[in-house]
Amino acid sequence: MRLATWNVNSLRARADRVVAWLERSDVDVVALQETKCKDEQLPRERFERLGYEVAHSGYSQWNGVAILSRVGLADVTVGFPGMPGWGDPPAAEARALGATCGGVRVWSLYVPNGRTLDDPHLAYKLDWLARLRDAGAGWLAAEPGGQVALVGDWNIAPQDDDVWDMSVFATSTHVSPPERAAFAAVVEAGFADVVRPHTPGPGVYTYWDYTQLRFPRREGMRIDFVLGSPALAARVTTARIDREERKGKGASDHAPVIVDLA
Repeated sequence: MRLATWNVNSLRARADRVVAWLERSDVDVVALQETKCKDEQLPRERFERLGYEVAHSGYSQWNGVAILSRVGLADVTVGFPGMPGWGDPPAAEARALGATCGGVRVWSLYVPNGRTLDDPHLAYKLDWLARLRDAGAGWLAAEPGGQVALVGDWNIAPQDDDVWDMSVFATSTHVSPPERAAFAAVVEAGFADVVRPHTPGPGVYTYWDYTQLRFPRREGMRIDFVLGSPALAARVTTARIDREERKGKGASDHAPVIVDLA
């Protein structure tokens, strides 16, 4: 089975690119983030014509997560247990969607950005990750041999090699010790980064800002990950980042991450 994750930065704006990519990438399951559309605005028929079942969670023009699968789509769940909301009063955001696809429990995750180190959104981000860690640990405890994939845009670069220049991020989110500790806690709960062993750094990224020629200058960040339970990690044969998809007119600022399972 071929599993992928991709922050598409507006599915409606990039539907043509996503369809073309699906036609040539031969992925069985793809988790999408930042769809930026309500459920009723999703161009689901275009993906269904390619043989994919579609699940989506979107409440507004912000956030939004989806899972497309051609190997089954069952037990769709919006949000994980304990997932916090944002705002006053706190409201649920479209940031987590789970479904069972070909025997694998796939979670499409769009982790909150955090904004700045002194912004309340960072506290929300850390709480969100802590609740995800607790939920994930619970899933593994309930089914130790279960195949679970936590995939998506984590908005964290967990290692120094995951940014082109650490000095640029000295006072920024995404690399702060609390954020990295929150990411590490998910790993320590039993979820391995299954892509890094096949795509070691430095200089390996999944995101490049649109400004200041970041992409041609190779000034990127590695913030999109596939974390797998032990049973899923044992099935991984290859993994790669489709950097080519970041090129050209109308590209997302993220590249797809692809994992092959035996």
